[in-house]
Amino acid sequence: MGKIVSNFFISLDGVVERPDQWHFPYFDDEMGQVVGAGMATSGAWLMGRRLYDEWSQYWPDKADDQQFGTFINGVPKYVLSDSLAGADWNNTTVVRGPEAVDRLRRVKAETDGDIGMSGCATTVRWLLANGLLDELGLLLHPIAVGHGQRLFEDTPTTPLRLLQSRALSTGVLHLSYAPQPRE
Repeated sequence: MGKIVSNFFISLDGVVERPDQWHFPYFDDEMGQVVGAGMATSGAWLMGRRLYDEWSQYWPDKADDQQFGTFINGVPKYVLSDSLAGADWNNTTVVRGPEAVDRLRRVKAETDGDIGMSGCATTVRWLLANGLLDELGLLLHPIAVGHGQRLFEDTPTTPLRLLQSRALSTGVLHLSYAPQPRE
């Protein structure tokens, strides 16, 4: 426990931006169970500044409308930002720098379990570069989007080790990777 686990909806061509425009035809009960299992192991949620700005405007009044709204409004949230002065969203703390994230991971390991995150490729790349991401979960959709931010853009080579793979009935692959130890 106490891992930082990032999860993404991703297209065959690596796009993670705006999954609301391409992933819903593949979302069914089976995928819902995968997403729910990820939420069930998360005792905290980590996000970057941009995602915080978007979600803190949308989710606070959606708690009763959607299962994720109830989850995200109640879970302790941590915003990785050097520029955010404070956070107004319920149960949110600003963390600054790799040392603070590593401290958070150690504390959560003793109390609450995993730290989940999704929706921010920039934050995942930063976590990988700083040796802080423990697991990368991908729901790889059988679609090439052709445009949008990709999970890995202008990044150094990043070797990963496959932890788990499973094909869903829609053709989506559920993949889990861990970063290879640096030599």
